[in-house]
Amino acid sequence: MRPRGTARVPRGVRRSRRTTVLGVVLTALMLFPVYWMLNVSLTPQQDMRKSPPDLLPLHPTFEGYRAVLHDQVPYLGTSLLIGLGTVAVTLVLAAPAGFALAKLRPHGTGVLGLALLIAQMIPGVVMAMGCYGIFLDLGLLNFWWGLIIADSTIAVPFGVMIFTAFMAGIPDELTAAARIDGAGAWRTFWSVVLPVSRNAVVTVSLFSFLWAWSDFVFASTLDGGGELRPITLGLYRYIGNNNQEWNAIMATAVVASIPTAVLLVLAQRYVAAGVTAGAVKD
Repeated sequence: MRPRGTARVPRGVRRSRRTTVLGVVLTALMLFPVYWMLNVSLTPQQDMRKSPPDLLPLHPTFEGYRAVLHDQVPYLGTSLLIGLGTVAVTLVLAAPAGFALAKLRPHGTGVLGLALLIAQMIPGVVMAMGCYGIFLDLGLLNFWWGLIIADSTIAVPFGVMIFTAFMAGIPDELTAAARIDGAGAWRTFWSVVLPVSRNAVVTVSLFSFLWAWSDFVFASTLDGGGELRPITLGLYRYIGNNNQEWNAIMATAVVASIPTAVLLVLAQRYVAAGVTAGAVKD
């Protein structure tokens, strides 16, 4: 029998607690590599081969981060430039295309939607080899803006699908009212539809930036812009040249992860609304 004075915990509460504990454990397992990266970045070089390794940086050092500031800042600047350029190109191309597919509905909309979906299934290596052949013929290799064009080939189809799904959920009465007031298709898009598509804009911008920031396949294939190489190539070549200085390597990885982590935290609620747009019909 249950002791007198003790309340029985409802089954739903027990299930919620078990779910919470399981979620915490899984989250800890997934985030452990990130923690270990931070731990190694603060570990002195002489303790790097210690067995067993310290689970906490008992004697932290910032030598790795000083090496990052000395060697990797130009690569970070190039990645930032490529990421922002990819975002700009993606928004300029994907937003009007999504509006046209969602509201203007031209002939062949279904075929074009299928083509965009197929484009998402093509492996990045295949896209990179195709871009290499085209860029070689056009003389676009070893330019940072060539990487912007290459990264946009992946970001634009995704952006068009997100914008199409989101803008399809905007009431047609809104665009009809704009037409009654004399607005053309472009004015309707720019002044009416785009301002209410903030969630989609943030979602597409975030994913475009993340793809460009973390890209290695296009960067290594197209040589990363000559002297202006992104951080992925900088980290790769740093490992090749300094394969014993793991605190500096991990410090570079930590610094390279900060912009993406900050963007994800700031934009998470917009992303949640943007990627689920069009999933439920009224």
